[in-house]
Amino acid sequence: MDKDRKRLLFRARHMGTNENDIFFGSFAEENLSSLSNEQLTRFETLLEVSDPDLFLWVAGVKPVPAEYDHDVMGMLKRFTLAQARRP
Repeated sequence: MDKDRKRLLFRARHMGTNENDIFFGSFAEENLSSLSNEQLTRFETLLEVSDPDLFLWVAGVKPVPAEYDHDVMGMLKRFTLAQARRP
């Protein structure tokens, strides 16, 4: 894993709230290696959003603002939903 991906993995595992650390850290572990450079940039931008807002968007409680409603957000939402359905 290259330096940028390692940095993003660390950030995703240490976001501030336990829920986001788990969801985003797990997502990063499973997906960072396959994301394009553009997707990595979009993921990094999401990590800069406040934890409560990000959690509510990913959980589908609040609508995602247009500037954050992209392919990586869709991947995160699907990943989170799949994680929530696991026994």
